Amino acid sequence: MNELHYAEIADLAPLLRTGEVSPVELTRAMFARIAALDGDLRAYARTMEAEALEAAARAEAEIAAGNYRGPLHGVPVAVKDLFWTKDVATATGTTVFADFVPDEDATVVRRLREAGAIILGKLQMTEGAFATPHPTLPPPVNPWGANHWTGASSSGSGVATAAGLCFAALGTDTGGSIRFPSAANGLSGLKPTWGRVSRHGAFELAATMDHVGPMARSVRDAALLYEIIAGHDPLDPTSLLAPVEPFARGSIAGMRIGIDRAWNANGSDAEVLAATEAMVKALAGLGAEIVDIRVPDTAWHIAGEWEVLCGVQTAVAHAATYPSRAADYGPALSRLIDVGRATSGMRYQQAILDALAFTGRMNEVLAGVDALLAPVQPFAAPTYETLAALAESPELNQQLIQYTAPIDVSGHPALSLPCGSTAAGLPVGCQLIAEKGGEATLLRVGVAVQSVTSWHKARPATD
Repeated sequence: MNELHYAEIADLAPLLRTGEVSPVELTRAMFARIAALDGDLRAYARTMEAEALEAAARAEAEIAAGNYRGPLHGVPVAVKDLFWTKDVATATGTTVFADFVPDEDATVVRRLREAGAIILGKLQMTEGAFATPHPTLPPPVNPWGANHWTGASSSGSGVATAAGLCFAALGTDTGGSIRFPSAANGLSGLKPTWGRVSRHGAFELAATMDHVGPMARSVRDAALLYEIIAGHDPLDPTSLLAPVEPFARGSIAGMRIGIDRAWNANGSDAEVLAATEAMVKALAGLGAEIVDIRVPDTAWHIAGEWEVLCGVQTAVAHAATYPSRAADYGPALSRLIDVGRATSGMRYQQAILDALAFTGRMNEVLAGVDALLAPVQPFAAPTYETLAALAESPELNQQLIQYTAPIDVSGHPALSLPCGSTAAGLPVGCQLIAEKGGEATLLRVGVAVQSVTSWHKARPATD
């Protein structure tokens, strides 16, 4: 079974359906791999071995009886540790919630189970889904290079999927937390339109900017997970009522792909720009029309406003435990909450108005193209030394999130996918952004690109 750990779900599913691969044996092999590697990689906050093996046995019996549920049936996956899992602790990367045990599954977890997926465990993350890990919790390690950023906050989701410790994972994205770890770990990650995927049972960082989505080793795998978890949920009144547009493979000839090279070049290093241009070449080679556009000038301002918008909402999310248990919080999350608590209603309302104006301008831009191509981040494969410097400079930190945070504020869907590598061989990601409800378009473009490129097939040297 070891040779399957890097398989894509789309290739694995037929083997499970025909009985050529056993869900039980595959799940056992995954736990053996976790035992061998995760002591160093630290992707899992906790595993759920007994429960997973029971689910695998049920899947095997159902498939043998002809009751095949679909392409996730019998596939071992994992979820970020902010999604409720019934009777299993959900700590959200904190110590303050270390003992929280939900009495129900998050909607997305329930939908994965209903599709026959095997939940291997809960994946480690930064504290409260913000920027850095809690000081007492050892963070996940990037399998491509231990001194390089794993991305935040879905760091465990990125590491586990990249290292072959699960076949895909769920993450969340409030300022870039699906796209950053996807880029850092060579994965394909989809941040859907806000409200397209239920947030019920997902601990909040900032409710109006939290997006739930899949992280996988290919866009076609991300599409499989997305179609399972997307759709209206009565338990989440903010989830969208509109039906989910099904993804379909096809030609992208004639599609209009927008690019704002001035925006993309704002502080971006040479390796990021070269990788983005390589994606332009791949898209053009498939017949897409590359169109010069202009992203609203206020994008930079919105990246700067993100902390205020997030901070107020994070303070609300933690009102029951902060400041009453402030000593249990790490410095980064404490500072964000303090920013929120110190923000006046007038200041917050102005930030909301600015965000609404930016969203409207982005709606106009994206109405004229099928997708917009941009970097995920301006720095290719940053080291922790680079990140330490960013932490000391608000402007540099604003630069880091300039391509991701505004798209969380606006709620548009974005697909992160590999588009090259650094001179040292570490992955570089770019993103495609579409109008609201444009997930099927993004997935179509991504699958088309990955049918003629091999960036997504690169694997870290973990064995």
